[in-house]
Amino acid sequence: MAVTGVLRPGHAQIRVMNLEEGVRHYRDVLGLIETGRDDQGRVYLKAWDEVDHNSVILREADQAGLDFFAFKVLDDATLDKLETGLQQYGLKTERMPAGDLLETGERVRFELPSGHLIELYAHKTNIGNGNGIVNPAPWNENAEKGIAPVRMDHCLLYGPNVGEVQKIFEDVLGFQLVERTLTPDGEANIGIWLSCSNKVHDIAFVEHPEPGKLHHVSFYIDSWERILRAADIMSMNDVPVDMGPTRHGVTRGGTIYAWDPSGNRFETFMGGYIVYPDHEVITWTFEGLGEGGGLDYAHRKLHESFLTVVS
Repeated sequence: MAVTGVLRPGHAQIRVMNLEEGVRHYRDVLGLIETGRDDQGRVYLKAWDEVDHNSVILREADQAGLDFFAFKVLDDATLDKLETGLQQYGLKTERMPAGDLLETGERVRFELPSGHLIELYAHKTNIGNGNGIVNPAPWNENAEKGIAPVRMDHCLLYGPNVGEVQKIFEDVLGFQLVERTLTPDGEANIGIWLSCSNKVHDIAFVEHPEPGKLHHVSFYIDSWERILRAADIMSMNDVPVDMGPTRHGVTRGGTIYAWDPSGNRFETFMGGYIVYPDHEVITWTFEGLGEGGGLDYAHRKLHESFLTVVS
């Protein structure tokens, strides 16, 4: 399937309450590569197999959470077209100037009915993954530093008006609804998993009364053995674990959820399945999320902290 509009998740700006503690966690424990710092004091990082300059930006603040989440789009024409579509839908957009983020072009920012800021952009400096593009090696030394995820993969956001959010992503941005979880009465979606590619999801939302909340930013690991290695590294570094290692029924992903030093949840994720445009939406009942193994397939139960703790 050719991806021609929104390409992939691009970056997440995460608030941490102690910058150097945050850098130690994301760079030294998680294993991201630091690629720069700007005059606002923000720190830029990327996963070892990503080619763009950054995918995670850390900003010191008084409260943990997410400032914004961004997607890279194909080109300038696509950016203009999507901005027009957002405006026609009734959303206010703001153009963030090129260079406001290091090595990143002009961005279109808008606020979802869930209270989250989303950005779209077409340009970010390609610095490569260190393997080269002619007769490249399959990996390099950065693939063994810390947990060393392959990429920043997706995020799960908590907030109100999930039904309206779904319409924006499907009707304006061209995402596909892949899976959903129903409310207890079965009348609406309490959780939605959306893809702009053929991944099982690139972003997800869960209905929540407080707007603008972060559940987790996820980092892709390429095998179950590496997930177990990640669990060891978390334990060696006293990283508090929320759930896992286990498998989700939703998305079929192998997973560990844990917290950074500021209380932002992050995920190490592997697996999932390939999605095509003709696939039917997979539906989970609210009961199926727990007893059916939607959340934790190994133990078939809900985890209270997973459902209630956000930043």
